[in-house]
Amino acid sequence: MADLLHYSRNRCTSVEQLDETTLKSTCRLQDTLTDARVEITVRLPDLEITGVSGHVRRTYQEECRNAADALEKVIGVRIGAGMLKIIKGLVREETDCGQLGFMVEECCHGVILAFTKETLVTTPRPKEIEEAKRFYQDMVKKNVRLYNRCAAFAPGSSMVEGITPLE
Repeated sequence: MADLLHYSRNRCTSVEQLDETTLKSTCRLQDTLTDARVEITVRLPDLEITGVSGHVRRTYQEECRNAADALEKVIGVRIGAGMLKIIKGLVREETDCGQLGFMVEECCHGVILAFTKETLVTTPRPKEIEEAKRFYQDMVKKNVRLYNRCAAFAPGSSMVEGITPLE
């Protein structure tokens, strides 16, 4: 039994409003091999990233050990259409650590989802399982940014059958 491989992962993104014009979004990743945190501050209403910090406490990826400074490049990026390509390009200019860039993207998705929370809370709650499944599949198809943002919309879930993820 001692030869069995054990692996666990916990990724959490949270968003809080600091004041009338500032949001803070934090992504934490802890797994058997990695312990990292990325935080962005965003100015409202234009959703411009005004600050970023990152810290990698533990990683197996050599390129991620001292890569947190590369995140500074995303300051000034606006959250919205095209941001994923922009963030990947800016972070990749400085480092090959894709994990930190992904965590910045997660922070941005968290901000977007914070604005859609009220809509999700007011959605109807279908009683029939198949009706509920269709309802939520349609919701993810209309907003593919929801794909893989929670366990219900993760790859392999019946809620996202037939939906192509974002590239």
